Amino acid sequence: MFEESAIQRGEKVFSEPLVLPKWPHCHRETEAKLIEVYRSLKWGMRGKYEQLLEKEFAAYHGTEYCVWMANGTTTLECALLALGIGAGDEVIIPGLTWIATGTAVLYTGATPVIVDIEPDTLCIDPERIEEAITPRTKAIIPVHLFSAVADMDRIAKIAEKYNLFVVEDCAHAHGAQWDGKGVGSLGDVGSFSFQMTKLMTAGEGGACTTSDKRLAERIFRLSHIGNSNFNPGTMPESDLLCRNYRFTEFQAAIIYDQLQYLGEEMEKRIANAGILEQGIKNTPGITVQNHGRKTTRPAIYFPTFLLKPEELRPGTSRKDIFKALEAEGMWLGEAWGCPMYKSLMWNIPEDKFVKMDTPVSEDAAYNRIMASSNTLYLCEPEQVKKAAEAIDKVMRNYAV
Repeated sequence: MFEESAIQRGEKVFSEPLVLPKWPHCHRETEAKLIEVYRSLKWGMRGKYEQLLEKEFAAYHGTEYCVWMANGTTTLECALLALGIGAGDEVIIPGLTWIATGTAVLYTGATPVIVDIEPDTLCIDPERIEEAITPRTKAIIPVHLFSAVADMDRIAKIAEKYNLFVVEDCAHAHGAQWDGKGVGSLGDVGSFSFQMTKLMTAGEGGACTTSDKRLAERIFRLSHIGNSNFNPGTMPESDLLCRNYRFTEFQAAIIYDQLQYLGEEMEKRIANAGILEQGIKNTPGITVQNHGRKTTRPAIYFPTFLLKPEELRPGTSRKDIFKALEAEGMWLGEAWGCPMYKSLMWNIPEDKFVKMDTPVSEDAAYNRIMASSNTLYLCEPEQVKKAAEAIDKVMRNYAV
């Protein structure tokens, strides 16, 4: 016999609802840095902390160069433009991602080609990539999604076979590693976001990483109204229509301190993920998102779980699970709730993009994904154990 869930009037796992840690984290030393920046009057234009980040963030992810800018959409756009992608070109992207992955392609004049995802990692499916390649295909944007790293070995082989560029969307993956190598170093360019919910944040911000000096120079010029990082006083190449997407020194100071704590926070997230995953490894009806077959260090942005409907009583829905978990004192949600191309903010006419068949993306988004806040694994281990207990208890009540 299993224990009745709280929604059935059983005893709650959490006597008081689970309170997640506040986000973002504030570090005492950052306050002093912000005052220092304010008094210095050097509020932008590559101040001390931005220059430190150029070196240290690149090194952390195993690349030679890093360019900072306004947000993670501008970084994707500038990466594509620096690679020469524009009107008439096609860029392959996954069906399950934030709209920026698609709109950044459109900003360059190119056409996004949307393909399906793997059912366990939720990242772009390499087999679907190869099916979508045409003579117009110029690049692939694999998205390292939620807590997983895309299969970069297979993607790299496809890119080499068809002479395609690879721009990694690392918005969820600060500090993650694939086969011991940092994300953002596995393709031609890595693109990172520092939006408010991300694992590192200054409210907004973005960075591109690369080990190609010419690409780093082109990305810098594109985002800094044509100015050069390596050859000041020289003119940009004639094919670059440069933007003003510059970063501020206030953002740099905040993110610089977060980089110093990133390893420590990742260790805590990984340890707590292990506790929860161990606690539900034999739980019916649910599994944990696969972090990626060669992921040696997951970033774990949204702790993400996947329903296995075949193991649940007929008619059981995610909403039923969510309500039962809420009764136990914890919360899980549906993440974005839909694929990118069905977002309310995806107002793109159908003749501006190509969509291949995406049944896995739709099933995952509408039926299977259950995700928590990025702070769940920053709780104390005892709280994480209780979260596992609550999930196990609820799922057993809905199991066949």
